[in-house]
Amino acid sequence: MERVILVSVCLKNQRPDEESLAELRRLAHTAGAEVVNVWRVRVQAFSAAALIGSGKMEEIAQDVQLLQAQTVIFDDEISPAQQKNLEKGIPAKVIDRTRLILDIFAQRARTQEGKLQVELAQLKYLLPRLGGQGTALMQQKGGIGLRGPGETKLEYDKRRLRLRISKLEKEIDQVKKERSLRRARRGQIPLPQIAIVGYTNAGKSTLLNALTRQSAVYADDKLFATLDPTTRRVHMPAGGEMLFTDTVGFIQKLPHSLVSSFRATLEETTFADVILHVQDASSPHQTEQTATVRQIITDLGAESTPIIDVLNKTDLLSPARQQLLQAQNPQAVLISASQNKGLTELLEKVEEAAARRWKLRRLLLPPEKFGLLGTIYEKAIVTGRYEKPSGALELTLMATDGNFASLQKMLKPH
Repeated sequence: MERVILVSVCLKNQRPDEESLAELRRLAHTAGAEVVNVWRVRVQAFSAAALIGSGKMEEIAQDVQLLQAQTVIFDDEISPAQQKNLEKGIPAKVIDRTRLILDIFAQRARTQEGKLQVELAQLKYLLPRLGGQGTALMQQKGGIGLRGPGETKLEYDKRRLRLRISKLEKEIDQVKKERSLRRARRGQIPLPQIAIVGYTNAGKSTLLNALTRQSAVYADDKLFATLDPTTRRVHMPAGGEMLFTDTVGFIQKLPHSLVSSFRATLEETTFADVILHVQDASSPHQTEQTATVRQIITDLGAESTPIIDVLNKTDLLSPARQQLLQAQNPQAVLISASQNKGLTELLEKVEEAAARRWKLRRLLLPPEKFGLLGTIYEKAIVTGRYEKPSGALELTLMATDGNFASLQKMLKPH
């Protein structure tokens, strides 16, 4: 197990961000590292050269040798120049929070799309940090017909990276097109689309497993346990089905390169009829985590979509704490996905929210139009059917305005 030292840096007139530091510790644990020490460094001003002063760098270098640490992880993003100078003064590998998250993403990606997105983010991170020394940067001398200074190894590597980035971006564009086609096919079924979003480790995958009564989606008590989106059909209390999609978890200081690379995945949120914002009710940092997720939802342009706050892990709270939480969040649904508690109430709330677009309607189907039953089930969610004495069928269903209008048009006599 790799031994690591964590470093948080802030100005002297500020307090160290203990929540972010605790999260960094969990990220390191998720990556398979052992945290041997934590440094909280307060500086008069951030150093452009190395973020911290030379004196503090020497102290951390001594700590690295004393504790035999292989890696030093900074909580904030460090520039390529700062990383280079830090590695000159500290006898260990120096990385930042972004590189750590990228490493975890590389471990967790399962689908081809996820692997492409991770590699793209890694290469964009690596490109400005690419460097070398000694013979690695000597100019390559050509033979006959190739005389002259040639191309440096560094420039060759950078050009190769840019070509690979360009190729990956084209492949991801193709994946986005395929995802759009799949989304369009799902839209033709059609079923309401429900996106499950939330802070990483809030219990999104556990909730999807509980709603579908199966454990096909990997769930673990680690950050970014699942990375690739999963869509499942869920049977609703009033009848019919809806499609629930589990998305990648959010986190504080989520690097813009990751948000950009995973936009194809996160776009599931923008096409949803309802968003379930799953929150860890047992977390002491619930308020800050909620604000982080809400900001990303806004950045994605999905803030106008109906959002249901789902307070999960209530089995870890006392009854008094649960009552207080409900009083503070009267519109939220309190659940325990691991204990299957509160799920029926949650699904009823989803039906209510989806009804803003998927409205409850009635349709009278005469016997001579029974051949349209299959089409009706394709275009709407049939929640009830009653055979009238005349032989006609009275259907109770949920459908969008467009789908219902097309059904009515089909039922009109020619």
